[in-house]
Amino acid sequence: MKNILTTMIIFLTISIYGQKTIDFPSKDGLTITADMYEAKGSNQFIILFHQAGWSRGEYLEIAPKLTALGYHCMAVDQRSGGAVNEITNKTNAAAKTEGKQTGFNDAYQDVEAAIAYVKNTYNPDKIIIWGSSYSSSLVLKYAGDYPDAVQGVLSFSPGEYFDKKNFITTSADNIKIPVFITSAKSEKKSWSGIYDAIPSDKKQFFLPETKGNHGSRALWDKFPDSDDYWKVVNEFLKTI
Repeated sequence: MKNILTTMIIFLTISIYGQKTIDFPSKDGLTITADMYEAKGSNQFIILFHQAGWSRGEYLEIAPKLTALGYHCMAVDQRSGGAVNEITNKTNAAAKTEGKQTGFNDAYQDVEAAIAYVKNTYNPDKIIIWGSSYSSSLVLKYAGDYPDAVQGVLSFSPGEYFDKKNFITTSADNIKIPVFITSAKSEKKSWSGIYDAIPSDKKQFFLPETKGNHGSRALWDKFPDSDDYWKVVNEFLKTI
């Protein structure tokens, strides 16, 4: 019953707020595909990045709920990915066709390009960046590399998933905006060093009392503890 209600809510929300697929270039010219979920009357954006091996389909259920809270959402296909929820990662497919590298590090330019696209196209009052698994590390890196570029960060299951030592932790040392980190209960050791390096007094984290889940899928209704994650996410968004 819960999943049926979720499907109905997603359909109604998309019908009311609107959803379309768009393309724009990455820094190296690769075409990036993204789904745009519009919240009428809002000038606030949340840019959503998926986890390893997946696509923008990770946010089919999540983005409509965020638009209902008053945020435009853009769910981005990064070049490092695959498919989820029957949505194929078109950016990854294009990168393979063009012979471009599709590693985690290679996707950082897609994060940079997506944020630049939203800034240049919409000039929003507020931009919040949101990542899942490897991309949750990249949004933390971005917030450290560009300290004044966005207004908040949500990071679901970050870690040092990269070849370079302390690739994320080094950048995290420069973050000064509100940051929220969460994960499955067992994953804290993967990101505690990154969290400790963040100097911002506006940082917070959440660990569920249950086992929890890896990445943004922790918010999917199919998981009994998703409401616990949503509660703290909503509270954090109100602080930005």
